Amino acid sequence: MAAAIKVLTVGSVVGAIRDLFIKIKAIDAKHGKFDLVLCTGDFFGPLAASAEVNDEDETKQLLDGKLEAPIECYIMQGEYPLPEAVVQKFSITGGELGKNVFLMSKSGVISTAHGLRIACLGGIYEPNIYDSADAAPGFLSPFFSIQTVDRLLSNSLTQSGIGKNYKSLAAIQSAATSSSLIDILVTNVWPSAISQFSSVPVPGTHLDSVNAPPLDNLVRHTRPRYHFAAGHGQQPIFWEREPFLWDDEAGRLSRFVGLGAFGGKPSIGKKQRWFYAFSISPNTAGPISLPANVTKNPFLEFAPQTVKRPFEATEADNYIFGNVSQPVKRNRIDKGEPGKLPPGYRCRRCESTEHFISECPQRTKPPEGYVCKVCNTPGHLVRDCPTRDATGDTGGRKPKSGYVCRACGSEGHYLEDCLVANQQLQGQRRGKRGLVKEIAPEECWFCLSNPNLAKHLIVAIGSECYITLPKGQIIPTPPVNNQFRVPGGGHVLIVPITHYPTYSTIPSDLAPSILEETEQYKISLQAMYEKHGSCAVVFEVGRLSAKGGHAHVQAVPIPLSLKDKVEQAFLTEGRQLGIDFEPDPEVAMEACAGGKGSYFKVDLPDGRKMVHLMKDHIPFGIQFGRQVLVSLLDMPNRLDWKACMLSEADDRADAESFKTAFAPFNPSS
Repeated sequence: MAAAIKVLTVGSVVGAIRDLFIKIKAIDAKHGKFDLVLCTGDFFGPLAASAEVNDEDETKQLLDGKLEAPIECYIMQGEYPLPEAVVQKFSITGGELGKNVFLMSKSGVISTAHGLRIACLGGIYEPNIYDSADAAPGFLSPFFSIQTVDRLLSNSLTQSGIGKNYKSLAAIQSAATSSSLIDILVTNVWPSAISQFSSVPVPGTHLDSVNAPPLDNLVRHTRPRYHFAAGHGQQPIFWEREPFLWDDEAGRLSRFVGLGAFGGKPSIGKKQRWFYAFSISPNTAGPISLPANVTKNPFLEFAPQTVKRPFEATEADNYIFGNVSQPVKRNRIDKGEPGKLPPGYRCRRCESTEHFISECPQRTKPPEGYVCKVCNTPGHLVRDCPTRDATGDTGGRKPKSGYVCRACGSEGHYLEDCLVANQQLQGQRRGKRGLVKEIAPEECWFCLSNPNLAKHLIVAIGSECYITLPKGQIIPTPPVNNQFRVPGGGHVLIVPITHYPTYSTIPSDLAPSILEETEQYKISLQAMYEKHGSCAVVFEVGRLSAKGGHAHVQAVPIPLSLKDKVEQAFLTEGRQLGIDFEPDPEVAMEACAGGKGSYFKVDLPDGRKMVHLMKDHIPFGIQFGRQVLVSLLDMPNRLDWKACMLSEADDRADAESFKTAFAPFNPSS
């Protein structure tokens, strides 16, 4: 049996970061030593729209490395949007916000160094948003959607690391697991069935307002051994449920604990218990001694169902059968259609049994101290927010400091008002809401925070960029007729760790370090290729798309005998497609600076460059660079990358071969 891991779990910190670290240190000295701390709910608390950030701000001190946690702390998103500075650092580091502080993805599963699998679902549940969202809301939204939960369920089959482990190539290349079972689940809201079969009374009478029915299915699939939740209205409460058993998993017990808040407004009455310490051994299975208070499983024995209103017969003329009785169907209880209240129905806002919640006279009155989570102002509920459906400048909103449009890289407007994004949509059908949905870092196929990233293909990682083999690379492995001798094939991508649409959209104050490391990798690759009788052709598709891509350049080795034929190959192939190249590449790239235009750029083996400026009236295929090189190499069957994909085992073998050969040249070693 694996050694037991000591875990300390705490409730919502609500911005009292320094006080928490002091308290953790004291608890650890008295009851430790703890291996890690899980912080549920809101770590940073509500955003102050008008407050100026100063050197005394604890969030800023944490991000600047001036505030350090005494033990590894894993934090999550609670009911508030996260500060944009926090989201920006998450996108850069993949989770590490400061020393020993790691932000878990809004919906993801991590594997700690101790072997624990911890799943996280952040945000709050709003039925209308949950069912109607077009994509999973990010950290800047307080809500989660059906896509958020679906992503967590798919991620439960992926083994991934977090934070500083992204600096370890071995940790990035994590393996998949065949089991969706997890050790610990942390959420902000409670599952709706959790109180069934429990004899422990739940404090308060508003449990329905923080219950999220979608969590029931999540718990059934992941079957956590411990489940911690923070959200319980404005006054989080401590509640520990009796353990329950999963019959088809030998000896698997689950425990649920709701925690009070560590920080925030003082509780009414006795302060709720805000921490919970326990020991857990990862990867344990087999018979166990059952606690005396074990109960039926609330997620298997009882499946909550929506209370249906009895049918009401009405007289109507049926088209076929004439005058027959027809049932009148109600879609949802809270729609407010006329009719009798179902048995046992209570208005969730005022507890009345006389009306539906949609008819409640208090429905439009926010509770005392309530702040709209969309616009961060008091006086109205989220559904009544005047900016809830507003988009970009047209809705009266200006981007907050640090926002970057992922379509063009501008800081002056939201994606919805981007000319580049809107031009991409002219003549095309829009989505059902008419809005362009930009990709978030956790959805991008090149961002390290995406749990679905093919991390086993990554072969090097630096401070600003990483190198990865692509899926379905141009160069065949094993080589055909020993034509190529670069171990692992040699076709690689150089990718900035931070998400930018193109290299030209990287802010001027951040660009030098990223460009410098990219050039270092190019030089190193060229030296490696030369050792194996090849030279490098490097190209970038700097296209500004509606959703915004992720900047990267591709480096492909070709035989030295073809070194002088590369330029003509691009000119000839381009001429047939209406693609021309600018006489002065440097001037052309200056015209694209700041995301002012799309381009295609080639670094020739002799160091000269070729630049094509994309034009609205001339189509440009994203596979143009690949098309030219497979033609030059006389390998037409390598044009479609999907047809060139290998098994994961072969990909891993190629990555290991390349990594070993590249090690003497790797500037990051």
